[in-house]
Amino acid sequence: MTKKIAVICNYKLLPERIGGMDYFFWQFDKKCKENNIHVDWFFPNISNHGKYSELTICSSGESNVENSFLKFIEKNKPDYSYVVTHFVELCTPFFQKVKKTTKAKIIAVDHNPRPLGGYSLKKRINKKIKGLLFSKYINLFVGVSDYTVNEILKDFGIRLKSKTKTIYNGVVIDKILIKENRNLSKPFFLIASHLRESKGIQDLIDAVSFLPKEIKNELKIDIYGDGPYKNQLIEKIEQYSLQNCFSFKGNKPNLNEIFFQYDYMLQPTHMECFSLSILESLAANVPVVTTNVGGNSEVITNQENGFIIEAKDIKALTHILQDIYLGNKKISVNTRELIANSFSLPKMVEDHFDLIK
Repeated sequence: MTKKIAVICNYKLLPERIGGMDYFFWQFDKKCKENNIHVDWFFPNISNHGKYSELTICSSGESNVENSFLKFIEKNKPDYSYVVTHFVELCTPFFQKVKKTTKAKIIAVDHNPRPLGGYSLKKRINKKIKGLLFSKYINLFVGVSDYTVNEILKDFGIRLKSKTKTIYNGVVIDKILIKENRNLSKPFFLIASHLRESKGIQDLIDAVSFLPKEIKNELKIDIYGDGPYKNQLIEKIEQYSLQNCFSFKGNKPNLNEIFFQYDYMLQPTHMECFSLSILESLAANVPVVTTNVGGNSEVITNQENGFIIEAKDIKALTHILQDIYLGNKKISVNTRELIANSFSLPKMVEDHFDLIK
């Protein structure tokens, strides 16, 4: 008898942006099929790029994915063993409604970063109340890093510790080309990020503005990604006359095949759960300069496979950029081995599959 599960993902399917989660969805669906488990996927939209044509997808259309799923189960009364959520707010009435409509066990996967400095007092109180009211309807909370699990407990209550588990994100190692010879001075940098204020790229622009003129004349940083903050970043670059340093490359569906063209990745983010871009960069043997937020320090060891600074510390970012550019600081190890051993996509898929088999 075929077992049925539902996966609700507040994740838009975009052919121009194929990331690690897309590969995870495809491989997880394949693993389920191989084990006689049918998956109904609930996304905001339908797309046939990549392997999505092989998935059974229900689009929420104009509605949000949670409401769309509630209408679906009310109408169809499916016999789901598990309901799994990704990128969905935790501890809301949605989970109570799902539990009352189905007999399924509910697994909530938390990918959501927290703001630098934490939530306001009002929001912290609100989350504690939601935890008391609705956490009992969730059988398991999964964090994508130990940091995320700790934040779940901080948000909704330490009593949930027995219902939490860390499953790290993973990447497709064999699709990531390897950097063979890293430039130890005058390196070529990239950024791979959604362009929003919380990613801290404006801090990097400020940091570059303080570099000596001779470095600014040669420094090259390519920015991959798009988002609502792009115009503000362009304005700041123009304000400092740094157009020669920064180049916007837009979204690339094959970004995991591009990392190896660079020597270092820069990620001056203010908030993060567990970055797939960091994993892909390290898998390409490209060290990362990033901040001490979220789960970054769970994969980056300072001065071993990258460099970690305080978020928003522009002065420190200027100094580390200058030292790397001049060859005064360098990463010599091959950064791929850690990713292959601990953060591969097959391991991620297997760990998630173990929850529902």
